[in-house]
Amino acid sequence: MIPGQFEYHQPASLGDALALLARHGDDARPLAGGHSLVPAMRLRLAEPRVLVDLARVKELRGIEERDGAIVIGAMTTHAELAASSLLAKKCPLLVEAAHHIGDLQVRNRGTIGGSLAHADPAADWPPVVLALDAELELTGAKGTRKVAATKFFTDIMQTALKTGELLQAIHVKPTGASVAYVKTEQKASGFALCGVAAVIDRAAKRASVAITGVAATPYRAADVERALVGTSMSAADIAKAAKTAADGVQPLGDIHASEEYRAHLARVNTARALERAAGRK
Repeated sequence: MIPGQFEYHQPASLGDALALLARHGDDARPLAGGHSLVPAMRLRLAEPRVLVDLARVKELRGIEERDGAIVIGAMTTHAELAASSLLAKKCPLLVEAAHHIGDLQVRNRGTIGGSLAHADPAADWPPVVLALDAELELTGAKGTRKVAATKFFTDIMQTALKTGELLQAIHVKPTGASVAYVKTEQKASGFALCGVAAVIDRAAKRASVAITGVAATPYRAADVERALVGTSMSAADIAKAAKTAADGVQPLGDIHASEEYRAHLARVNTARALERAAGRK
């Protein structure tokens, strides 16, 4: 099918992009990598009257260490994250997860900010930012604010972003090497039937675990985390905790996987991710 008619703008600065979004309000949609929005437009599932292409906005790109945190511009591509030496040293979970996304073409064009803002329930970046306790920097005509990743995903494909706002950057604290991302994917699309991000803090004897692909929104596996507090993260500790990975969650069911299978994958992949993270130093 052919998309409906729309105006197309390609601003060269963040200020110009925000001005366009403010001027056109609910009629405007920002365009990042385009892997989700453009197909939806072709199917007439989305019909924005104005597209604001962010490809030339340099303020939204880059990876840097600032004030003790790593700041990632929202328009940074998956491929740039996968290739970052800074992230490989300071936050390797981001590098590991980036290699799980799509294929080479998708990684070269798709962006971390576009994925997070779209909030697909089977996307790979949401559990990663949740497990890392990231802060998301949102900016609009009225100023800039930060939202914890745990408050960002509000419903299926819905986020804390308001009309006229953009996701500007992702802020994460450096982590050690005790991290892992384990994913069972839908083979045709590469999206997660279940993806689990795990971060183990050995000094504090605690772990962060976040899961995608199982429920309508990505979630922190709070019962798993509580079960691991103060433990040595032994195989027995992990096996016991992982059994609770789908507790209190309403799993999705569709042609790709039943509710029961997704719940099973949550338990299995949580154990695998924690075991892999525990084995790294």
